[in-house]
Amino acid sequence: MASLISNLSSTISRLTLLPKPSLHFSVKTLGKFEVDRKLRGPISPFFRVSTNYDVAHFSSCPKAKTMNALGQDEELVVLGIETSCDDTAAAVVRSNGEILSQVVSSQADLLVRYGGVAPKMAEEAHSLVIDQVVQEALDKAKVTEEDLSAVAVTIGPGLSLCLRVGVRKARKVAGTYALPIVGVHHMEAHALVARLVERELQFPFIALLISGGHNLLILARDLGHYIQLGTTIDDAIGEAYDKTGKWLGLDMRRSGGPAVEELAREGDENFVKFKVPMKQHKDCNFSYAGLKTQVRLAIESKNIDASIPIASAGSEDRKARADIAASFQRVAVLHLEEKCERAIEWAMKMEPSIKHLVVSGGVASNQYVRSRLNKIVEKHALQLVCPPPSLCTDNGVMIAWTGIEHFQMGRYDPPPPACEPEDAMLDLRPRWPLGEEYAEGRSEARSLKTARVHPSLTSLIQASTQIMP
Repeated sequence: MASLISNLSSTISRLTLLPKPSLHFSVKTLGKFEVDRKLRGPISPFFRVSTNYDVAHFSSCPKAKTMNALGQDEELVVLGIETSCDDTAAAVVRSNGEILSQVVSSQADLLVRYGGVAPKMAEEAHSLVIDQVVQEALDKAKVTEEDLSAVAVTIGPGLSLCLRVGVRKARKVAGTYALPIVGVHHMEAHALVARLVERELQFPFIALLISGGHNLLILARDLGHYIQLGTTIDDAIGEAYDKTGKWLGLDMRRSGGPAVEELAREGDENFVKFKVPMKQHKDCNFSYAGLKTQVRLAIESKNIDASIPIASAGSEDRKARADIAASFQRVAVLHLEEKCERAIEWAMKMEPSIKHLVVSGGVASNQYVRSRLNKIVEKHALQLVCPPPSLCTDNGVMIAWTGIEHFQMGRYDPPPPACEPEDAMLDLRPRWPLGEEYAEGRSEARSLKTARVHPSLTSLIQASTQIMP
């Protein structure tokens, strides 16, 4: 485990930022309170939004009052913490769009050892490096905790054990230095980070969020207001890439996506006639479980031995693996294309002014995916917006930026107690929908029903605004 510390890598980049959301742990209703000395004037009072299933906090003031309280020229400095899955990440970002630091500690060695994410081992790895990652982010940014305006942290969706590590660290920092705290939706952060790098990106827009655990098509109508056009009913595309890479005996230290993409360049994408999933379903939902089975059977039919690394495979063996990789990638991405086309048509009916399709998440780093989807958006006279690869995979920048966007709207929680007990109950949302399902796209799939443990971010924000005076 000690090797994880040596794997800490940090990069500092400077980009232009924009806004994002928050919502957090259960705390008692407070009136006005002073934040740090950077924020001249009191912060607006919070409302306790209580339902049968959730407690959240939002400022009672609309955007104009909130911005007046902060001062139009007041600059925010926000620390973002991300531990939803297998990377420990932290970053410091200014509200003027400047990324002061970005640090990520990878669990690549664990992924190889266990053939994927092992939640308990991932939690231990996060716990081992979280203090060092956060401190390095502050050091690289040349700031201290006292210079921060707020702390933003992922509270869901993700693995509960992993989320807990980041949330505890964020609450410790926020409580010790009396900082407001912003609970961030991981998938919203993937969508909003595009507004950091593309100043022309305004609401409404469409977003395709693709990663190892998620396939999500949304219409982003406004900050915190999302309509779910489609999602995965079983496995996500990133999971399919990872399993394909593992079965083909590829180097998984970079995860399956990059490894399969690289090998696919050597293969014939029409060699294996895989079936495109869900052709008969006229909706925007995804399914990759069946394609995974097709790939596994094709690999078995070629007698490919995954225990023999690709680097040691003979020329004929390597060619067979490359052909399967290319054939898989073609069909996996064709599935994305077909669903995106339908999503664009649906979204344009609701919001004819849409000009952009955002593609984000770890799989959005794939150049083949980008090139294919770019043809789709050009066909519909839209513009494709993809964050740089370092901001597509899980990172602290997207969390900090989302925190900034919501903080500026007055959506945040007051500082937690300075000496919070270790066994304090935390608001973790491992299954947390981003938006409400579009009527035409609603699925009766059982997996979708059981996944809706928490009310969606959109419904919570709408409920909070309805009770405000």
